[in-house]
Amino acid sequence: MTHQSTGRRTIRGTAVELTGLGFGASTIGNLYKLTPAEDAAAAVEASWQAGIRYFDTAPHYGLGLSERRLGAALRDRPRAEYVVSSKVGRLLVPNETSRGVDGEGFVVRDDLRRQWDFSRDGVLRSLEATLQRTGLDRLDVVYLHDPDDHWRQAAEEAMPTLAELRDQGVIGAIGAGMNQSAMLSRFLRETAADVVMLAGRYTLLDQSALDDVLPAALELGKSVVAVGVFNSGLLSGDWPAEGMKYDYEDAPPALVARAREISAVCSAHGTTLPAAAIAFAYTHPSIINVTLGMRNREHVTRNVELHRRQVPEDLWNDLRARGLIRPEVHGENQDEGVRDVFDRQGDRADS
Repeated sequence: MTHQSTGRRTIRGTAVELTGLGFGASTIGNLYKLTPAEDAAAAVEASWQAGIRYFDTAPHYGLGLSERRLGAALRDRPRAEYVVSSKVGRLLVPNETSRGVDGEGFVVRDDLRRQWDFSRDGVLRSLEATLQRTGLDRLDVVYLHDPDDHWRQAAEEAMPTLAELRDQGVIGAIGAGMNQSAMLSRFLRETAADVVMLAGRYTLLDQSALDDVLPAALELGKSVVAVGVFNSGLLSGDWPAEGMKYDYEDAPPALVARAREISAVCSAHGTTLPAAAIAFAYTHPSIINVTLGMRNREHVTRNVELHRRQVPEDLWNDLRARGLIRPEVHGENQDEGVRDVFDRQGDRADS
């Protein structure tokens, strides 16, 4: 059975521990639609009650709204008991050409705008602003946010700045978060990154991360946080429908058909497509956490239940045999040598 509790796993090489399930705070920054403040607070509260202790946010999410709401919701919690990650690379600056509503997917006023900046000064300013918005005394994990078009500055200025702060004990762990896997592999191999946040590239519909970042993490003894495991929605329901999103756009009919094939196999094994989509991430030993966006209490309840559901190991065997997932995917029955690598490098799960 593939099954993950909310027990903690360490980001390898650091002292930072993440629960197996994380709270993605983009939705409480009004991603795609308005999230009432009381719903945002209730989502964090329900997550806490369910044992979730890893919370991820970013300045980009709602032009700071996500950070403010998350900080407020955690303010009275014991600081040593939870982990917060945020991101750098987009400074929030006054918007002189405001049109009233943000144009990057968040339902908020655009009094501020995002300004790309992976310089040392930009990183330090961004971190200071995040601490002010959240009211936190520190960040446990900091990621470079979508540095796709900024490799040189991100690798040569931003990451060394974060490494310096990590080495001083100001930050617990550092890395990068992206929707592609190739550059994340470069961050693991060529910079001081401890962890990467991989969005949508190791899912039931896309295992391209097996070509680069996941082997790199395995080889180097570094960690991966998986997000986007539903591929923007196509894998989030028991039966995929036309018009559902895949990687932020309408899903092509061929992908909808393939998702339905996978769903039928899941059903035959007594589970559901979204439960399998979450469990699938844990079939690779470098992935220590799945973080899901949760907008309200109901989302939390559903996602926690899906996360705790046991998925039969034979499902992966069946999907491989049908050519629906790549042959390299093995699940819990991975080569013992692979597991030994991680045992030696200090991976541990505390129940």
